[in-house]
Amino acid sequence: MTGAGMVAPAPASAQTATMTDTKAAPQEDPYIWLEDKDGAKPLAWVEAENKRTLARLQSDPRYQTFYREAYAIAAAKDRIPMPAQLMGRIVNFWRDADHPQGVWRRTTPADYANPAPKWQTLIDLDALAKAEGHKWVWKGATCLQPDERLCLVALSEGGEDAVTYREFDLAAGRFVDRGFTLPTSKQGAVWLDKDTLLVSRDWGAGTMTASGYPFVIKAVKRGQPLSAATELFRGQPGDQLGSYASVMTDAAGNKAVIVERRPTFFGGESLILVDGKLVKLDMPARVFAQGLVDGQLLFQTSEAWGDVPAGAIASAPLSAVRTGRFTPQVVFAPGARQTVDGFATTRHHVIANVYDNVRATPMVFTHANGRWTSRALPLADNASVDVVSTSDASDQAYMQVTGFLTPTTLWSVDASGAARPAEVKALPAKFDASNDVVEQFEATSTDGTKVPYFVVHRKDAKLDGSTPTIMTAYGGFESSMTPYYSGITGKLWLERGGSFVVANIRGGGEFGPKWHDAGRKTKRQVIYDDLAAVAKDLIARRLTSAAKLGIYGGSNGGLLMGVEFNQHPELWKAVTIQVPLLDMLRYEQIAAGASWVDEYGSVTVPEERAFLAKISPYHNIRRGVAYPEPYIWTTTKDDRVGPQHARKFAARLKEYGLPYLFFEDTAGGHSGDADIEQGARLQALQMTYFAQKLLGQ
Repeated sequence: MTGAGMVAPAPASAQTATMTDTKAAPQEDPYIWLEDKDGAKPLAWVEAENKRTLARLQSDPRYQTFYREAYAIAAAKDRIPMPAQLMGRIVNFWRDADHPQGVWRRTTPADYANPAPKWQTLIDLDALAKAEGHKWVWKGATCLQPDERLCLVALSEGGEDAVTYREFDLAAGRFVDRGFTLPTSKQGAVWLDKDTLLVSRDWGAGTMTASGYPFVIKAVKRGQPLSAATELFRGQPGDQLGSYASVMTDAAGNKAVIVERRPTFFGGESLILVDGKLVKLDMPARVFAQGLVDGQLLFQTSEAWGDVPAGAIASAPLSAVRTGRFTPQVVFAPGARQTVDGFATTRHHVIANVYDNVRATPMVFTHANGRWTSRALPLADNASVDVVSTSDASDQAYMQVTGFLTPTTLWSVDASGAARPAEVKALPAKFDASNDVVEQFEATSTDGTKVPYFVVHRKDAKLDGSTPTIMTAYGGFESSMTPYYSGITGKLWLERGGSFVVANIRGGGEFGPKWHDAGRKTKRQVIYDDLAAVAKDLIARRLTSAAKLGIYGGSNGGLLMGVEFNQHPELWKAVTIQVPLLDMLRYEQIAAGASWVDEYGSVTVPEERAFLAKISPYHNIRRGVAYPEPYIWTTTKDDRVGPQHARKFAARLKEYGLPYLFFEDTAGGHSGDADIEQGARLQALQMTYFAQKLLGQ
C-alpha cells in the first residue's frame, strides 16, 4: 500500500466519523475540546495554527519552486492513463490541469495502444461539481457482470469516505434516468442482477457499528424506495468492520454471491448465497474468497487451513463450496521470504503478485485436470510488478512495472502464454536518475530479526554521514511497501542530492502474515524497534547521520512517526507526521478507531491498555526533552482516522513549550486527494520542511 508521492497509505476502508463521548475522556486531558471536529472553537484554533505554519513554510523561497515542480508532475499529460477493461473498451479516470477534479473516459483497445488515444468523456467531474455545487471526488465504479453496461459510480464530497452511488449506463454514456441512487453514507453496493443491488449502508438508527461500518445487508429493487429494501443479512453492532456482500463471476457463467461478516478487522465469517438462502462456509476466520475462475473459487489465507499454510492461495470447486463444507487445494504456498501481494483472475488463469525478499516474481496459475500448474512471468527484476486490469472476457491483462529509478511502464500480458508480454506505454523520466543507485541492506533489530530496507542515493555520495536523507515506513495491517517510481520525490529531493529510504519493518505484509502478526497488539514494540534499527544501520554505514535524517509516514505510519519521535528523538532531525493516530487511549472513540482493535488492542483489556499507554505518542511527550521540531499535518474531512489526534498532539507540544509545525487542510479526506492542486501543495509544504531541516536555510 504505498503511494507514488509523499502521502502514505491508509490503514482501513471507509468508516463513519462519530461524535466523541466526552464522558469517557480522562479527566487529565485538557484538549478534549479539540475532538469536536467541526466545532467553531476548534476550527478557530486550526485557523490560527495554519496561519503560523503557512507563514513560515510558504515564505521560504523554495516553496514556490517545489509547488511548481510537484504540480507539473502531478498534472502532466504524458502520465500513463491506467486502464480498466469494460464492455470491450478501455476506461480510465484522469486528472490534469484542465480537469483538476477529473474525467471518466473511454477509448478502444486499439486506439489505447496509440501514443495519443482519442478519448470519449463519460463523466466530467469538474462540470458536474460546478452544476451541482459539490466538490465531487471520484471513488470508483462497480459494474454489472457479465455485460458491464450498468455501473454504480461512487462520488465523495471533498474526499470523505462516505459516498453517493449513482447508476450510469456505459452504452448510452450517461447517468440512468430514475436509476439506482444511494444517498451519501459509508456504504458498499454490488449488483445481484440488473434490477437488484445488495447494499450495506446506514439504514437508520442501530444499523452502523461503533466504528461507523454498516452491518445490515439489504436487497434493493429497481424503482423501489430504500425503505422497501429486503434484509438479507444482519451482523452485530459490536462488529469492528461490519458486513458486506460481493459477487464473483467467471467466463463460464458461474456466479458466487458471498457475504462477509467482520467482527474483527482481520477475521470474520463468510457465507454463500444458494437458492436464496445463505450457507455458512466452514473455514478459518482469516481466510476470505478473492476470485472465481473456471468454476474454482479462490481464497487467500492469513492463517493455516488444513494443509494450506498461512499466506497462501487456495481453491475449491464452487459446487463443493455451495455445500458449506469442503476441502481446499493449494494453488501457491509462499516460501519464508515470499509473500502474495494480491492476485486477479482472467478468463482461464490467475495472475499473482508474488514478492521474494521484496522483489517482484509475478506468476500465472492455471487449473486443468483437477490440479494447478504455474509459470513465472518474465517482466522485471529488482522492481515491483502489479496487476492493473483483467477481465473475464479474455486472458489479456495489463500489468505495471515500477522501480525507484525506473519510470513506470505498462505491459500487455497474455495469461495463456500464447504471446510474450509487450510494452504498451512508458512514463517519461520525471527526474535525472543517471547519477543515482538503489541498494538493499538489512538491519538487525533488537531481537535479532533481519529487517530489509532500500536506499536510493547518488553513486558518488560520500560515506561520511553528510547525505540529507528522508525515510518512510508503514508497519501495520499486513500492508507491504515495495519499490515504486515517484517523480515528485525524485525531482524535489533526489535531484537536490538527497537520499531516500524505504524500510520494510514488521507489521507489514512483506513476508506474509507472520511478518504482520509479529507486531500486532502488545507485540507492537518490535515495529518501532525495527525502524530505529534501520536508522542506526544507516548511520553506522555512514550513509547519513542523525543530523541529516528525516522520517515521514501517514495514518498508521503517522502513529509510527509519533512513537519514534518520542522514543528516539536523538535519531532524527526532522519528523513529518501525516493524518496520524496519536492518542492511543482515546483512539477507539475517535472517527473509525474502534474498527482497529484487532491491530492495536483495546483500552478495555488491562494488558493492552497498559501497552497502549506506554507507546501512545500524545501521552508520552515529556517536558524538557530535546525533540526535533515535527511537522504535523492532517485534513478536516478525514472521516477515517480524524484530525483530532493531530490537533491534540500539537496542542500538548505547545503547552510544554516544544517547537512544532501544524497544518490542517480543509478538504481531501484521509488521503488528501480532493484534486491535484491539493496534492501538490501538501507535497511542497512537506518538502519545504525537510529542506529547512536537512538541507539548511
